[in-house]
Amino acid sequence: MTRTYLPGILAMAAIVVASNILVQFLFGQWLTWGAFTYPLAFLVTDVMNRVYGKDAARRVVLVGFVVGLVCSLIGTQIMGEFGPLVTLRIAIGSGVAFLVAQLVDVAIFSALRDGTWWRAPLASTLVSSTLDTLLFFSISFSGVLSFLHPATDVSWAAEMLPLLGSGPLAPLWVSLAVADWSVKLGIALIALIPFRIITAQLLTRS
Repeated sequence: MTRTYLPGILAMAAIVVASNILVQFLFGQWLTWGAFTYPLAFLVTDVMNRVYGKDAARRVVLVGFVVGLVCSLIGTQIMGEFGPLVTLRIAIGSGVAFLVAQLVDVAIFSALRDGTWWRAPLASTLVSSTLDTLLFFSISFSGVLSFLHPATDVSWAAEMLPLLGSGPLAPLWVSLAVADWSVKLGIALIALIPFRIITAQLLTRS
């Protein structure tokens, strides 16, 4: 690690910590406040990739992964009203989803980096955000993967309800995933503005 990467490292760590805290607080019926901070991790990764290259981006991702593991470990030790704040399945889902999605983001961005300025960050974030949502919610709540930790009760997530309150019947966790994915897509579009501004300033300085 070098001092050059320190702002990116600190930003990623702050986002991961904040998201792990804010995920405990509901926003409406389908979301938590963490859904609005977590997608910023993709912005940090893309900025690092654009300015310093894919190796720097991967280093920042690994730091975020380690910080996330520590947060999950702490969460498993804190007891809430219905048990640990973080179950083993959620810890596994969170770690796998973050690492895989972020590394895919780095790979896609690197492949498209020579095109129009917005194409690499938008395409990489859209694909990796979708992958992140699929991995996290399926690993954490799908009944098909209950063998990961049979002691974790996720029966509540399998309750059949109208999708997002008005669509076809689907397990509750699918509505949670769709809502989370929608926020990620929206932030991916909005994040193009700070991406353009931040990268322009950093590239000018360098």
